[in-house]
Formats: sequence, structure tokens, C-alpha cells
Amino acid sequence: MADETPVPPAPPAKPASDYLDQSEIDKLLAQSTQPASSKSMLIRADGQRGDARADKVEPYDFRNPVFLSEVELRRLRLLHEDYIRYLSARLSLFLRMEFGLKMAKLTTLAFSKFTEALPSPTHICLFKAEPLVGVGIFDINPRLALTIADRLLGGRGHSVKAERYLTEIEMALLEDIINIVLEEWCAQWKAEQELHAHIIGHENNGRFLQTSPKNAIVLALTLEVNFGDCSEQMQIGVPYYTIEPLVKKMQARRQKDSAVTSVEKRATWQKTYDHITMPVRAEWDALELSLREVSSLRVGDVVEMPSEMFQQTRILLNGTPKFVGTVGLDSDRVAVQILRKIPVPSEELTPPKNDGRKDTLYRARREGEGHRPARLLPAAHARRAGTQPRLGRPAHATRQRPGGPLRQRQARGLWRSRRGRGQLRHQDHRTGRQ
Repeated sequence: MADETPVPPAPPAKPASDYLDQSEIDKLLAQSTQPASSKSMLIRADGQRGDARADKVEPYDFRNPVFLSEVELRRLRLLHEDYIRYLSARLSLFLRMEFGLKMAKLTTLAFSKFTEALPSPTHICLFKAEPLVGVGIFDINPRLALTIADRLLGGRGHSVKAERYLTEIEMALLEDIINIVLEEWCAQWKAEQELHAHIIGHENNGRFLQTSPKNAIVLALTLEVNFGDCSEQMQIGVPYYTIEPLVKKMQARRQKDSAVTSVEKRATWQKTYDHITMPVRAEWDALELSLREVSSLRVGDVVEMPSEMFQQTRILLNGTPKFVGTVGLDSDRVAVQILRKIPVPSEELTPPKNDGRKDTLYRARREGEGHRPARLLPAAHARRAGTQPRLGRPAHATRQRPGGPLRQRQARGLWRSRRGRGQLRHQDHRTGRQ
């Protein structure tokens, strides 16, 4: 019978209430202090995994989503400021009374918060802007609506103290004002898309509106109105999914306008250029001779020219040097191969400056082989000298005819005849002397 060694009993399991030892604490601390690179795992919408460091990941709040950035919201504020200015001028003309408008705020918020913030009682007008989807909300205070209705009926536009719901007749009168507000709102998006707004209904309590989901984002514009002695507010709320196509088009147009295009405009060939002829000439800068050497040239003389001259052949188009080439033979003809283009001097690219002296005449006199610098002669003196025709008179009328000095004397003074002496005397009309 073999000896059996006793097996030591297993240590008892630690109860869950025992404290962690130092090794377990160090292990937990090491796991919590791992570098972020090991946790940068990204799972895309198609199920593939990627690196979060390579792709741009931004946090998103599903409870309070922000669809418009600060830059986009600032552009919308500038757009709505123009809308408010045009609307104020149009309503003032329509009501024949000053209708002051001022932007109180332009924000984005949820549809549920927008409807809960509407006062009671109030007047709500539902509208739709074709061809966009969604329904917009126009809210106006009943006191302001009753004041406008009183002005439309011939009143002086004093504030109405009563706060009540509008009757059907007052709603019908107010629709003219609402149509103007909606037309101007659609006109501000004319650069992106043509819109046409029409009214689809009226309400007096915003808590029962179901035109959009509760979590839908609404662009809310609040206006402060000063009409006579009445100061109230109007609001326009439009769902973001309604104006989203317009905002995207506005962003694309802004980016296109701000983008710097480095592509130069290239000239296009026209068919009318096909039959235009232009003289082409090739020439060399060979050498310079004195006048004595030129006069001593005879038939049979040989003039030596440098060999590298053929590599610097200038090609002139209509008398203007444009290219540099080299001369060679092509079968039995002399040909010029173009090597490079002659750069245009910067002086020729800049347009001539106008010094503002429009009524001047430029004259140049030739003396021998040289030219004198151009002399400026005012046009008034040129007409007096007979070198420039006057406007409204044919050219042949400016030529001096026989008796020209006599005509000038007749123009300066007055000729009259005295019967007693039988002779002509001249009297100057400025001095009175004869």
C-alpha cells in the first residue's frame, strides 16, 4: 500500500467586502493611466474601423444640437438686418405712418421651446414658402395687431389697450400687412432661390401647434416694433430643415466669391482673324558704320559680320520685335527658327496717365534730323491762330479769307458812318475812344 501524501487544503476565498491589496490597486491605476492612443478607436457608419487621430471627430450634443456656426449666424444677422430695413420702409409707406423695426434677437432653439415661449393671448399666422418644405410661424401681439387694424380703417394709430383675440374682420385686414412681411422675407433669399409665400391658417394659441416635431430646430427672429405710441414685438419662426437648402447655397456662393482663382484668362481665336494679314520681318543688329565709311562703300566691297549674329535674329510682327530665332536653310529656302519670346517692357504694360489737361493741342516741329520736344498749346489759342476748327462749324469755314483782319476789327469794335465827314471812324466799345 503506497504512501499517500496529504494535499494541503485550498486557502479560503476572500469575501467581497475585503479591501484590495497594493498589487491590485497598482494594476487599476496602470489601466486608468494608459495613453489615449490605445483608446483612439473609431467605428464608421459602414462598420469599418479607423483611427480617430487621422479623422476629424467633433463632439455632438443630441439634446441641444447646433446646426449653425457663429460665422453662419453672423451672415444671417446681416441678411436679416437688410430685410428689416426694407420692411420698415415699405410698411411706413403702406400705413402712411412711421413703422419702426429693430432686431431684438436671432437665435436657434427647439420647436417645443419656441411654442412654449409664445404669449397668450396672441395671434399666430401659419405660412408656407414655395417650393420649400415645412411650415413657418408668424406671431404678432394682439395690441399691435389691433392698432394696425385701427390705422387701416382710418384711425390715427393710437395704441389699443384691450388684449383680446382678433375677429375675422380684423384678421382679414391684418392679412395685407402679413403678406407684405412674408413677401419681403422671401425677397431676401432671392439671390439663392425664388420663393413665393402664402398664408395657410390662423391660430391664437401656440401650445397646440403641431407643424413641426418637438425636437426640430427653429430659426427665430424677434422684432421690436414702434408704431405710434404702441411698442410691441413680432416673431418669425422657420424650421431649419426648411431653410437648410438656402443656407447651403449661400455658403457655396460665399466660398466661390472668396476663392482666389489663379487661372488666367486665355485669349480665344475668332473667325474674323483668319483673313487678316500682318507683315513679318527678320532682321539683325549687324554693325555700326560711320557716315564716311558708308559714303565710301562701292560695288564689290565685302562687309564682315560676326557669326553669332545669325543666332540673334529678331522677328518683327508689324514692326514690333516679338521673337528671337536663328537662321538656317530649308531645302532651297531660307528659314528662321523661333527660339524664345522677347519679354514686353513694363512701361508698355502700364497705361498712360492722364494729367487732366483735356483742352490742349500737341505740336511738334521738325528741325533737321532731330525733333524738338512737343509744345503744349491751349486749344483756345489754337482756334485764334486758325489751326483748330471750332465745334459745330465745317473745316473749310476756319480758313482765313481775304479781308480777315478787317473782319477781326469789326468783331472787336463798332463801325459807323458820319454823314458830315463822309469817312469811317472806329469806336472801341470797351474804352469809348475812336
